[in-house]
Amino acid sequence: MSPSPWPPGRGSQGLSTSCSGDGARHISPSESNDMNLSKREFLQVMGAASVAGMALGRHAQADASTASQALYDVPAFGQVSFLHMTDCHAQLTPIHFREPSINMGLGIMNGKLPHLVGDHLLKIAGVAPGTPTAHALTYLDFDQAARRYGKVGGFAHLATLVKQLKASRPGALLLDGGDTWQGSGVSLWTKGQDMVEACKLLGVDVMTGHWEFTLGMERVKEIIEKDFAGKVDFVAQNVKTNDFGDPVFKPYVIREMNGVPCAIIGQAFPYTPIANPRYMVADWEFGIQDENMQKMVDEARAKGAKVVVVLSHNGMDVDLKMASRVSGIDAILGGHTHDGMPVPTLVKNKGGQTIVTNAGSNGKFLGVLDFDVKDGKVSDFRYKLLPVFAQYLKADPAMAELIRKIRGPYEAKLSERLAISEGLLYRRGNFNGTGDQLLIDALMDVQGAEIAFSPGFRWGTTLLPGQAITREWLLDMTATTYSYATVTDMTGETIKTVLEDVCDNLFNPDPYYQQGGDMVRVGGLQFSCDPTAAMGRRIGDMRLKGKPIEAGKKYKVAGWAPVAEEASKQNLPMVWDLVEKWLKAQGGRVKPRRLNAPTITGGLPNPGYAA
Repeated sequence: MSPSPWPPGRGSQGLSTSCSGDGARHISPSESNDMNLSKREFLQVMGAASVAGMALGRHAQADASTASQALYDVPAFGQVSFLHMTDCHAQLTPIHFREPSINMGLGIMNGKLPHLVGDHLLKIAGVAPGTPTAHALTYLDFDQAARRYGKVGGFAHLATLVKQLKASRPGALLLDGGDTWQGSGVSLWTKGQDMVEACKLLGVDVMTGHWEFTLGMERVKEIIEKDFAGKVDFVAQNVKTNDFGDPVFKPYVIREMNGVPCAIIGQAFPYTPIANPRYMVADWEFGIQDENMQKMVDEARAKGAKVVVVLSHNGMDVDLKMASRVSGIDAILGGHTHDGMPVPTLVKNKGGQTIVTNAGSNGKFLGVLDFDVKDGKVSDFRYKLLPVFAQYLKADPAMAELIRKIRGPYEAKLSERLAISEGLLYRRGNFNGTGDQLLIDALMDVQGAEIAFSPGFRWGTTLLPGQAITREWLLDMTATTYSYATVTDMTGETIKTVLEDVCDNLFNPDPYYQQGGDMVRVGGLQFSCDPTAAMGRRIGDMRLKGKPIEAGKKYKVAGWAPVAEEASKQNLPMVWDLVEKWLKAQGGRVKPRRLNAPTITGGLPNPGYAA
């Protein structure tokens, strides 16, 4: 068994922790009301609160430099520091991104991170409403707050923050959790080369992957062997060859920071061949592979690693379970589910406890994890999740110039206005978003379909009312290497089977069976959903134009992004072409979308659900 990572009871900012029945506990500033704090602990709590956004309230109207100092003054701590970004989805320039109003947790996860939204999340994080950080973390008053605090992310602004933090933390490593080379028109057209160049300049040290694999095996290997050689380590302990089970990538690397050997173990998205086209990774097998993870942890410890972290693309619920099953991991820095977690969760296991964090998406956040190492093991830590506000961080000149060079050949094509949106267009949420509603409305109209499905992808950017729908935004919502538009005749029985299957991927009580994104978005069809029901019994009351769906009757269903290889050989149109055609036929303006969401019949009320 691996040695205990560090003694129980120690946590970020010296705060108390609350424990759930599954052994996970989150650090909550609000719980300090019940504690007798020493002067040092009190100051630490107040320091945590200011970085979380509380102190910035009085600086809300201040200039950018004052606000930047309030947000980004993070004192160094210990000898080992990891900077963590994940799921940027090729967003090189600043964007708006609305966090979900629905992210339901069921069973033991009800009321637990990451399944808290709005005020529930702010309360547990100790973040004051109406602050910049409250805007970054939640959907609350999104339109107004977005106009007040401006856009988030952008690699030029992120680069400034990375440089600032590395200057105060000699030897700090920048970790990229993947979903980096996909998600924009430019990344699609350059086969990810735009992001490869940007990440090298940003100073990424180690990364793992998921959507990267949809560029195909050869392209992934080409980037790693040529562009990343001697610069960036790509790690994944859970990707092996189908024939002999040989590792495809390095399982981990050991880097020394200020005399402390640190291991970074990679965990690629375990369900890549299920959630994405199998033919794109035909020679590789994936999976969670707990046993091999334990083997890698033990091996790294045996080689002298005093700190062991996992750079994961499991999704946070899966990370929490893995942390309870594998010992010897000091922290899991997670991705995939796009959860911006302002406080860490501590998970007990037979070797001690493990920190679990997640750093959001779209370049909107940067996680900072500092460790103090004494007597050959972690003795304490500090964790911050920093929102990246473009107006509070000056653009790094070198990165800004690179981005201009990368985007230059495509700028005119990207910026073409297709229409003006009269309503807010966003994607994130368990069941639907107005951006996806636009896609399915367009597909039903152009394809002449009664029903439409849009994948429950979590990536995609947000447009405010009155903003232009450009080709760039359309590609932000649809750019994959297999975005073919389809029309299929489906029986009512098949439609229900599809909905039940996707719903189980989202709400299966065992995180290891949660294999996809959010729920498929549905147009035309009304239905009910009980997330708490057993598999095969969650979907009910399916109706089309008020009439019950008949099991044996066939319906015309539009969709896009099929994972079957046959679709790539059928000369199908790309979804963005069909939606662009529809947008241009709207007379210049697109009315606010009316969400077609299921009626939820179980699991409510829920702190992860705000209607």
